Amino acid sequence: MGILDSIVGAVGGGSGGAAPGSTGTSAAVVTQVLAMLRGQGGATNGLGTLLQAFEAGGLGHLFQSWVGTGQNLPVSPDQIRNVLGNSGLLQRIAQATGMQPGDVAQHLSAVLPQIVDHLTPNGQIHTGDATSALEGLAQRFLHG
Repeated sequence: MGILDSIVGAVGGGSGGAAPGSTGTSAAVVTQVLAMLRGQGGATNGLGTLLQAFEAGGLGHLFQSWVGTGQNLPVSPDQIRNVLGNSGLLQRIAQATGMQPGDVAQHLSAVLPQIVDHLTPNGQIHTGDATSALEGLAQRFLHG
């Protein structure tokens, strides 16, 4: 099972609260996050932008836990809304997926820590590592 299967499974088929058919919407959210990271000048720039948003919202420690090699701290949908709501990211993903921003925040709270963790396998944001990891994630997701 690939990382994206794990990510999507965590939301769609994981712990009982997911609605039927939500795996597809989770996949759509993951696709939009990957596109956003690529569109921000590559994975490193995109991760840096996300880190800045989390730091500005007082949640830099959460993001750093996802980058680091230890346990990923959880993030709530409310925290996602507070940090990313003003950036327009939630609205862009909602528009692209046909979901409500609150639903996008719910999905992001489950998948964003795993995406960031996967894109920073050495516990740091490095251009080469993150870019190739992003390409690997995109390839597995789009073709697997």
